[in-house]
Amino acid sequence: MIRVLVAEDHTIVREGIKQLIGLAKDLCVVGEASNGEQLLETLRQTECEVVLLDISMPGVNGLESIPRIRALTNPPAILVLSMHDEAQMAARALKAGAAGYATKDSDPALLLTAIRRVASGGRYIDPELADRMVFEVGLTDSQPLHTRLSEREFSVFERLVQGANVNDIAQQLALSNKTISTHKARLMQKLNASSVAELVKYAMEHKLV
Repeated sequence: MIRVLVAEDHTIVREGIKQLIGLAKDLCVVGEASNGEQLLETLRQTECEVVLLDISMPGVNGLESIPRIRALTNPPAILVLSMHDEAQMAARALKAGAAGYATKDSDPALLLTAIRRVASGGRYIDPELADRMVFEVGLTDSQPLHTRLSEREFSVFERLVQGANVNDIAQQLALSNKTISTHKARLMQKLNASSVAELVKYAMEHKLV
């Protein structure tokens, strides 16, 4: 039996995933979490083979959770489930240590296949994304500006476009206001943005929110 922990902040989506997994005879849900902190706490108390991880959770988000999960003793395989069907986002997740990347509009049967594959030590990438990753990721001429952001800058960028201010972000990431302000200045320079409104516009144009 493959034990799965579902980390997803939207209750309806989480319940739907649990019902889907419940239909498979070889899979079972052994735990759930609605944010990154709760996920890490649950993982310390619950053994599982796979974490189904939403990339856009509040607090510690999915991308930031991946290295923390990997640092645990006997870490489970991580299958990222995202609403972002962007090749660069998938590449970030895989680089951080995820074993697979599926999108929320995937065929439900493919999601079950993905869980089984990463549980057995394999890797999985959404089929429609796989082709785009080959061509988009690594071709610097065609890469969008946000691919130049560091992981920390990207985390700050995500929170800024979601409406958080420097103080909020500093508290969420356990960093000083000065450090967050520095990241903000750098990421705005890299994205050629002069205001948060321009960051929001950029994020919407590139389907990052």
